[in-house]
Amino acid sequence: MQQTIRSFVLRQGRVSNAQRRACETLLPKYGIPFSENLLDLDRVFGRQVPKILEIGFGMGESTAAIAKSHPENDYLGIEVHTPGVGSLLNQIEQHGLTNLRIIQHDAVAVLQHMLPAACLDGIHIFFPDPWPKARHHKRRLIQPALVTRLCSHLKPGGYLHAATDWEDYAEQILHVLSQEPQLNNTAMDYAPRPDYRPLTKFEQRGIKLGHGVWDLIFRKN
Repeated sequence: MQQTIRSFVLRQGRVSNAQRRACETLLPKYGIPFSENLLDLDRVFGRQVPKILEIGFGMGESTAAIAKSHPENDYLGIEVHTPGVGSLLNQIEQHGLTNLRIIQHDAVAVLQHMLPAACLDGIHIFFPDPWPKARHHKRRLIQPALVTRLCSHLKPGGYLHAATDWEDYAEQILHVLSQEPQLNNTAMDYAPRPDYRPLTKFEQRGIKLGHGVWDLIFRKN
């Protein structure tokens, strides 16, 4: 994968005072600085338990809820946007979560430089930017090269779970994941939402309006 490929397009967003304070005071406590050295995740978290990566956690509500509900796992969240990072930092502090850490950096660079091979038991990519205009589809996160890269970091039997509320993106994700020889679909096509992924408020509103949500869960051979 070329160094120039990124997992995001940086957009300006309003950062609240609480989010800014969290980044200043809590990121040193719960964050992992980007570096070009491989992480030892067991050493980072201080224990040997399943490790789950989330790419693009948004404002972090689902991320915090999952980590709180599953203290038996450790979670690493990657996000570039400061409002979301600040929001999740405040939730980590509020709930006293010891099994969740954050890297504020481009996910592609983190994968390339910081994560060892076969170090992850699961990967979550929930509601990535759909880039609905056809001319922007090339900006979508889930592309063949990235999926191959993700597979290299999954342990055998590890899973990749994506979710989207855009049907044509769901179709693209299904196609891309199905074409990856290292992965097997856990369902015929789309999977039921597993209990560990909470419904977001946005998702609940969409369901009431008749909007669809598609979960895709694949496992590494």
